[in-house]
Amino acid sequence: MNATFTPAILIHLGAAVAALLLGFGIFVRRKGSFTHRVLGRIWAGLMLVTAISTYWIRSDGSFSWIHGLSVATLIALAGGITLAVKGNITRHRRVMGGLYFGALIIAGGFAFLPERLLGKLLWSSMGML
Repeated sequence: MNATFTPAILIHLGAAVAALLLGFGIFVRRKGSFTHRVLGRIWAGLMLVTAISTYWIRSDGSFSWIHGLSVATLIALAGGITLAVKGNITRHRRVMGGLYFGALIIAGGFAFLPERLLGKLLWSSMGML
């Protein structure tokens, strides 16, 4: 198997995993506290790095539909932050929760499809590819 972890992939993967773990921590902690705001800013920065880094990850040299998800992530992130700043906490929670589950859980799950780099590594290590 010819799997290559380029610097862009390593940055993307590292930021995504960190955002996944930190995001879970944010969800289980008390909301609205100073700690929540600090961790939320760090999480937003990780999501920004995760989304932007995709533009240097192209399997055949061109953009794919997955890059469209990065655009949606950036828009949702900006919207979620704006909602918090304006004090619309109910919508902020919905947007950020949707971003966590949509961009990290669901889109992250696509990374383990057999034709994707992480999927190839996982399935071949299990002898299934």
